[in-house]
Amino acid sequence: MPIPARTLVAVLGFCSALVSAQSPPKPDAQGFLRVLPDDLKWNDGTAMQAIVIAGDPTKPGIYVLRNRFPPGVMSRPHFHNQDRFVTVIKGTWWTASGPDGDVYNPDKTVPLKTGGFMFHPAGGHHYDGAKDEEVIVQIIGMGPVTTTQIPARTPAR
Repeated sequence: MPIPARTLVAVLGFCSALVSAQSPPKPDAQGFLRVLPDDLKWNDGTAMQAIVIAGDPTKPGIYVLRNRFPPGVMSRPHFHNQDRFVTVIKGTWWTASGPDGDVYNPDKTVPLKTGGFMFHPAGGHHYDGAKDEEVIVQIIGMGPVTTTQIPARTPAR
């Protein structure tokens, strides 16, 4: 059953808690929105954290998220009902997609370094996360977006 993107802990199915209760930043009186890195209040947790930067992934329209993966934290295979555009802001993000995105096996992931970009097409199976260092990615998409978990399977030997 699809799960709204706003509840990313359940969406990704691997976090113990959604540790960001931060409200999205607000535009100024003229409608401009400026977000500095120090404006984002990440918790010191061991789970993936998400902050909505702009928009609302549960409602129609564009949204921007930032996801922080502590070292060793990865999502499990899943897909979204909408296209998503991902830019690596910090660290090396490890991803698996297509046939490799169906079965969780971190050894099959490929690295995207800071500044790297990845397009996730609607329905594209994938998983991703951090290995040895903290990773922050920015995700842009159109809402409402849902995420569907792919049932666990054992990697082929």
